[in-house]
Amino acid sequence: MLRFLPLVWAGMAVVAGCAHPAAFPADVPVSPGADIHLPFEGRTIEGVFPRRSTLAQLLAAHELDGPAARNVIAAARTVFDPRRFRAGNEYEVEVARDGSLRRLEYHVDEDRFLEVRRASAGGEYRAALVPYEKQHLESVARGFINREQSSLVAALNASGENVMLAIRMAEVLAGEIDFNTEVQRGDRFDVLFEEQYREGEFSAYGDVVAVQFVNEGREVRAFRFTVPGDTEPQYFDGEGRSLKRQFLRSPFNFEPRVTSRFSHRRLHPILGVHRPHLGVDYGAPTGTPVIAVATGTVVSAGRSGASGNMVRLRHTNGYETYYLHLSKFAAGIRKGARVVQGQVIGRVGSTGLSTGPHLDYRMRKNGAFVNPLLELRRMPPGEPVPAQHAEAFQRVRDQALVRLGLESPSGVLAQ
Repeated sequence: MLRFLPLVWAGMAVVAGCAHPAAFPADVPVSPGADIHLPFEGRTIEGVFPRRSTLAQLLAAHELDGPAARNVIAAARTVFDPRRFRAGNEYEVEVARDGSLRRLEYHVDEDRFLEVRRASAGGEYRAALVPYEKQHLESVARGFINREQSSLVAALNASGENVMLAIRMAEVLAGEIDFNTEVQRGDRFDVLFEEQYREGEFSAYGDVVAVQFVNEGREVRAFRFTVPGDTEPQYFDGEGRSLKRQFLRSPFNFEPRVTSRFSHRRLHPILGVHRPHLGVDYGAPTGTPVIAVATGTVVSAGRSGASGNMVRLRHTNGYETYYLHLSKFAAGIRKGARVVQGQVIGRVGSTGLSTGPHLDYRMRKNGAFVNPLLELRRMPPGEPVPAQHAEAFQRVRDQALVRLGLESPSGVLAQ
């Protein structure tokens, strides 16, 4: 059921398809220019915009064609291009008892909806882009890794949350924990995060505000903090050290599944002989976005024999990364292009010598291939909070710990 903000139209009064003051009972006072809100007695149709369709076809499918449909489309065009209606977006149509369209609502994006409403009995319609009423709330989730909940996703599902929050947590802690290989039974977490509500209903997760993850007894904490003068927030540990590393732990925005590890002597699944496998294979469906693990420059992007479609990036400090077997390259990924950490560079595929869709991810340092999972642990942390802003960070950290329930207002750690 869609929920929308009421949009007031000056001088309009509608009762079951009638749209002029004479249609109202004598005991209902009518003031010129005032809205009268009476129960709607027609029918409401809800659905999602169909594929390969137009607004005219949608209206015709609901027996709302002819001059009225043209008037609706003309009104909509004054504020929104009807050609931008997208398949899968929700819509709602109110049809009066006489079969005429009373009101159309169409979900444009997370911030607004299109409303077309009949403004007169003569068939005139008015349209507006209306902002959704939104709320931003903070919530806390806690969980444990055990036999039944053997991954971060499963543990969050058990706490009532979903995979998107797991992705956000993994992004924040990507420089500290490999959620595919390092999560163990007995690990636990507490996370303070934002939720976005649209018209009173959950819409999406916002940012992670603070998180604590205890991994094999090692306590990892992260706090969101915007350094004064910067435009974007960053994440720092409890001592104010940046959690951002030169490289992300994996080339995905989610928990990847390792299907083959770095090895100098692996039995090749197709060739049937032992040979080096100088990267890490991640299993993922065809089309899954692949991201750059670090800021750098494209050395090459094209077909490369048994490697299939491959992107090669050059980074600072003598590092290069390779992304093999891609199904396609992202727009703009060509030799000499600059990419930033987290930018999509291609899509998972099975090109070249491959038994199925996966990504073969490789890292080279000073000309020699290295194990990406081990190399990441040797990299130094990022820049800390500047000394002149340390007190401000500590206040933000301590307030987050109280809201997270890990510290009392008196500063005593919760047990």
